[in-house]
Amino acid sequence: MPAEWEPHEATWLSWPHREGISFPDSYDSVMPAFAQMVGALRESEKVCINVMDYDQEEQVRFLLRDTDTAHVEFFHIATNEPWCRDHGPIFIKREQHPRLAILDWAYNAWGGKYPPFDLDDAVPTRIAERLQVPVYYPGLVMEGGSIDVNGSGSLLATTACLLNPNRNPNSCKAEIEQSLCDNLGVSHILWLGDGIEGDDTDGHIDDITRFVARATVVTAVEDDPQDRNYEPLQSNLKLLKTMANERGKPLKVVELPMPPRIEKGDRRLPASYANFYIGNKVILLPVFNSRKDQLAIEILQSCFPTRKIVPIDCRELLWGLGAFHCLTQQQPAT
Repeated sequence: MPAEWEPHEATWLSWPHREGISFPDSYDSVMPAFAQMVGALRESEKVCINVMDYDQEEQVRFLLRDTDTAHVEFFHIATNEPWCRDHGPIFIKREQHPRLAILDWAYNAWGGKYPPFDLDDAVPTRIAERLQVPVYYPGLVMEGGSIDVNGSGSLLATTACLLNPNRNPNSCKAEIEQSLCDNLGVSHILWLGDGIEGDDTDGHIDDITRFVARATVVTAVEDDPQDRNYEPLQSNLKLLKTMANERGKPLKVVELPMPPRIEKGDRRLPASYANFYIGNKVILLPVFNSRKDQLAIEILQSCFPTRKIVPIDCRELLWGLGAFHCLTQQQPAT
């Protein structure tokens, strides 16, 4: 599996449905963030959007009427919800022809939390059929947001998510590690602990720690000792400072601030600057109208000096409990 910063052929999205459960009573208010996301990728790469049918395609075209969509291609692939990072394909590159292939992990909506998910579970195979590339079935429940790779042999994950019994209760840690190595071409698993408060995925890595180079990570750090995220993120930080990549090179750890607490109703939402998406020419960065936004922009710009940082307000989008990385899936260039 190539690193996310390696060249893309396209970015895949699954467009949400007004009647879906991800954005209760807020579909219209999250559409501006979706439009900005599609528009920001215009100079970067093709955007492939999964829609239910021609009716939804026309609805989305209307929503994007003020956006140049010459780079957009629609695919009539039905979905339940919009979180393409998790239900979408994991693209891998092979030595043999065709170079591109797809992994179709089993998908159960983060431990069976949000049925139905049958349409989402079928998305990788439907995309493989459309692209006419091989598809492989590792046989484990896995989401794309639960792993992050450096493209040369190392993989980040959390024990809180991957070892949660609501995914693969009959598989031990060693078996899960072996499957990751066999299917993703990695040799070195870096395990962190817990995720952030409000994250209904049981601790996806893409809300806390991300590779930005072969031996460099950015990791979310909470500076308020009274915040519930302080201890788990400090614990992860300490672990990272002891770790090395697959070649034995110690990790360079760049600290990324956590945004202020954001709530809706009585629920904390999983706001994190770590949920950015790396495009060919841009970084889509979730921001939250906070004084910390600018610091996050500067940190990510230092990590990706040749890419444009595109900050997009995610306060409405966050009601769906995810941001840009959760919504996207990269297709590597071949």
